[in-house]
Order: sequence, then C-alpha cells, then structure tokens
Amino acid sequence: MNDNNAKITEKLLLIKDQLQPLTPIVAQAAEKIKEEGISNYPIFVVHQGEAQIGIPLIDREKVNSYWSVNASTLEEFYAKSLISKEKLEEFKKLYKEHEGEVCFFVMSEIGAQYLFMPVKK
Repeated sequence: MNDNNAKITEKLLLIKDQLQPLTPIVAQAAEKIKEEGISNYPIFVVHQGEAQIGIPLIDREKVNSYWSVNASTLEEFYAKSLISKEKLEEFKKLYKEHEGEVCFFVMSEIGAQYLFMPVKK
C-alpha cells in the first residue's frame, strides 16, 4: 500500500469513528424510508458544508458532530445523474450484500465514497 492509500484508509477509519454515534438515528430513518415505500435503497449523504441532494436529517452544529447528514435515495441519485443507468444493477447488488448496514455517501476532502456501516444496537 502506498503512502497516499494509507492516508485515505486512515481518513476513512476516522470518518467511520465520527459517524458511529449518528448511525442509530440514520438507521431509524432508513427503516422509515423503506416502510413508507419511498425507496428500498436509502442513501445518507454525509457532508460538512452544503449538499444539494437529499433532505437534511442531522445538522452537525445542533448535535455537536463533525458531519451533517441528508437523507436521500438511489432514485434521487439516479435522477441527479450521480449513478448512471449502467451502474444501477451493480449498486443494487452491492446494497443487498450489505443488508443490515447503513449506506453513507461521504463527501470529504479525500473525495466522495460510499461507506456501508453496521448498525450497533
């Protein structure tokens, strides 16, 4: 692993630690999105500034967190061309492989990544 990859991995581990306390709230929102038939694929956009996608769920300043979180869906990502038609089925398969986990779309200084995290009870 080169030095740059090590730094990215280290940053992602830090982000995971920072998101862990928010995961139960996000998991509840994911269940509600599914139960209400809005989407089978909720995606939670994690950001520190402004995000032009999703509905605000957690404001970092109000909960004393590093991250704000917006609730979105695969359908919105597709409609806004963040996921191409060619990648839809691949993403759905990946999502199902992570059943029981929350899907985050993390926008940080190292770029944007999908991050699946288990829900700790």
